[in-house]
Amino acid sequence: MKIIVLPGDGIGPETMAATIEVLRAASQRFGFELSLEHDVAGHDSLRRHGATVTQALLDKVRAADGLMLGPMATFDFKDESKGEINPSMFFRKELDLYANIRPSRTWQGVPHKVDAFDLVVVRENTEGFYADRNIASGGSEMLITEDVVVSLRRITRLCCARIARAAFELARTRRQHVSIVHKANVLKIGDGMFIDECHKAARDFPDVTVDDFIVDAMMAHVVRAPQRFDVIVTTNMFGDILSDLTAELSGSLGLGGSLNMGARYAMGQAAHGSAPDIADQDIANPFSLILSAGQLLDWHGRRTNQPAYVAAADAIARTAATVVEAGESTRDVGGNLGTAATGRAFAKRLLEA
Repeated sequence: MKIIVLPGDGIGPETMAATIEVLRAASQRFGFELSLEHDVAGHDSLRRHGATVTQALLDKVRAADGLMLGPMATFDFKDESKGEINPSMFFRKELDLYANIRPSRTWQGVPHKVDAFDLVVVRENTEGFYADRNIASGGSEMLITEDVVVSLRRITRLCCARIARAAFELARTRRQHVSIVHKANVLKIGDGMFIDECHKAARDFPDVTVDDFIVDAMMAHVVRAPQRFDVIVTTNMFGDILSDLTAELSGSLGLGGSLNMGARYAMGQAAHGSAPDIADQDIANPFSLILSAGQLLDWHGRRTNQPAYVAAADAIARTAATVVEAGESTRDVGGNLGTAATGRAFAKRLLEA
């Protein structure tokens, strides 16, 4: 498996180094070949190439089996005419990574204020209220007058149908329950289409239980009883907000992996930002990026029918729980190790699994 590695900004290089250590241990433990090719995006690319991402990099990613994207300083990138392109948005759009898969679960050893749970938010990733990916040229948020802004949301039947299928396929491998989250009481046409396509997909999965919730009510339900949910499927912005909530309920946003996947490509990406205020201090939590790397291995293994990658992904998830419970982690999740030492401890445990 060939993976393009983009360390990113801020804490990205540190957390990516720990992740690479774990990936190499997984390759050794499960006997598959792993080729890791490093390149740059974000501020490093802007300094070297005059743009945060380049066409040459995109071509390289398209020729590989997967992409690992470190945290990027996306808030810094405001003017695309100056090469300041959001790398995360760029790859999601150019590679048609229509599904963002965000698992959240509670962890032994990490305090949490809700009952134990294990769920996944499946978020549509290519349209919705995101002004940078709705139209072919320009953005879909417009300043009509100095005092009036219009923001457009695009919803298509194709995107609704494929994210729904992704959610049901995932639920079949878990506890066979899909919850549809929407705002159809207000967004009657767009979210009405989304609900319709979800129920159409459900016909092909008669073994999967289906229910649906209005998004504002869902926020309350997830806080009150997250253990009742398995796979949650929703549109882009609702999923963005909901997945951060569920990750934080687990005890830390730093314990949530994230996979962006499409029909042909996939990108592992930490659920958090670049945290420049703690960069180069060896205190950043690498778990989100490590777990995202595990998701990327799982996607590749299932897509190519290679069980070794799936087994490695499962072992990474199980090892994460062991390492956290043992306190072999950074201080923010109850341990007393630095970033690099956490990566070494994780890799050691994985090799012994």
